[in-house]
Order: sequence, then C-alpha cells, then structure tokens
Amino acid sequence: MPAPDSPPVTVDVRAVQVAEHSYFIPGLSGAASAENQGFMSNAGFVVTPAGVVVFDTLGSPSLAQAMVKAIRGVTSQPIKRVIVSHYHADHYYGVQVFKDLGAEIWTHESGKGVIGSDAAKLRYAQRKDVLGQWISDRTQRFPEPDLWLSGDTDFELGGLHFRLRHVGPAHSDEDLVMYVTEDGTLYAGDLVFKGRVPFVGDADSRRWLAALDKLIAFQPRVLVPGHGAASDTPMADLTLTRDYLRFLREAMGKAVADLTPFEDAYAQTDWSQYAGLPAFAEANRLNAYNTYILMEKESLER
Repeated sequence: MPAPDSPPVTVDVRAVQVAEHSYFIPGLSGAASAENQGFMSNAGFVVTPAGVVVFDTLGSPSLAQAMVKAIRGVTSQPIKRVIVSHYHADHYYGVQVFKDLGAEIWTHESGKGVIGSDAAKLRYAQRKDVLGQWISDRTQRFPEPDLWLSGDTDFELGGLHFRLRHVGPAHSDEDLVMYVTEDGTLYAGDLVFKGRVPFVGDADSRRWLAALDKLIAFQPRVLVPGHGAASDTPMADLTLTRDYLRFLREAMGKAVADLTPFEDAYAQTDWSQYAGLPAFAEANRLNAYNTYILMEKESLER
C-alpha cells in the first residue's frame, strides 16, 4: 500500500532542461538540514515518446512528490523506469513515490544488503533527527528494486538509447552512471561534484579515480553531477573532482610515509585551493581522515 502523503516542501523543486530530451532537478548547496528540507542533491529525468526515465529520487518522499510535479510540468508521459545511482540517503529516500506510480526500479546488485543494514538504520535515524517532519516512520518506506543489475546495461526506450555503467566501488560500491546517447548527457551521480568539495566518506579513492577515467571516455556534451549545477564544460568538472582526490591522496600519503600523525598532517596541509568551495567545512576533514586511513592500508599492501 502507498504510504500517506508526506508534508509538501517549500523549497523550489524545478526541472531544468539541459538537452533535447534531458532534464535535471537542481538541489541546494550544503549538507542536509531542516532549512533546506534535505534538498541537497540533484536528480534528473529523460523524456522519450514511450515514457520517462528517472535518475535518482532525491532525499525524502516529500521531495520526490515535488519532483513528480516538476516532471508533470514537462510531460504527461508515464514514468517508466527509475535508475538509482547508489544507496545514499539523499539519492534514494524518494524511491517509494515512483514505485507507487508503477515505475520499475533498477540499481546495481552491489547495493544488496544496504537497505535494512545497521549502517542504513543509523543513517535513517540521523536523517530523522536532522530533518524532522520530512522523514518519519509514518511516511517513509524502502521498497526493494525490481531489477538488480549485474554489470553494464544498455537499453532503448522510445527511440532513445541509454547506457548504464557500473563504475563502483568508488563513491559507493554500487555506483551507476547513465549516458543518453542522442543527447550526449551524462548523469554521473556522486562521482562528480560540480563546484564543491565531494563527500569521499570511506570510498576507495584509487578506484574512484579509475571510474573518472570511464566518465571521461564518454566525452559527454552535458554532465549532470550528483551535486551542483549541470555543466556544459564536463571536462573541467571531471578534472576538479579528479584533482581534489589526487590532492587528498598525495597529502595524506606523504603524511603516512613520513609517520606524521593525522592531526599534525591536517593542520600542516595547505587547503587554500579548496577551502572556498561549498561543503568544505562539512566534508573536508572527514575526507582527509578517511583518506589517511586508506593510505595506511595501501602502504601495508606494498
């Protein structure tokens, strides 16, 4: 049964056209908060003559309901399919709304076990605490996908060709990107953060860098990142994310090699080239710490 309607959001959830068939929903900057109502990531959709393909579903049922309204402002075509890039709260908490509309939910099988896991329960509790009315046990559900993808998958709908590529483990184990051939549009999920510091978490940055090479190979004309504005200069944004990850690895790798404690290493590192970017205060220290731990592990592999 569908969950009760969630309270309507007051943030501006709107559709922005980036190519003939491709649109994105631009989230706000910064971390999830009661002020932004959890609207701090992007989503997107592609309109074909046979229906709509959605990429990610935002961070709450309320936001997803607003996203459906934005889609309906563009087309009356049925929403056929939802691609979940990865199971981080801000990208999939709205999936139930699309499931209730009859859409098929697709994601990569590396995400099996995430829903209902201890880590997911902790994140849900944190989101309830931070977002209040926007996340509640009364309205939130986590339906299983209709299809777990085992690898790269291509499909056609309404004459448009979609290329799904599994590029994880990088930002997450299950990272999926979607390329729309006719539009040259790449929906990159959280592998690329336009104009802001990425949230690295416990990701394997070495594999993330390899994944960025796969994105570069598409040579997209338009890039829709998981956070930040859509880009018609994709290479610059791919390069920013790549260079930040390289900087983290080089700085923390040197500290590990020199046996410098993390606190000292962090204080001694010149972060000035990134300190002015959105989400630096929220993400950078944790990014550096997790990269320091990763570089310690990698040093033991040599």
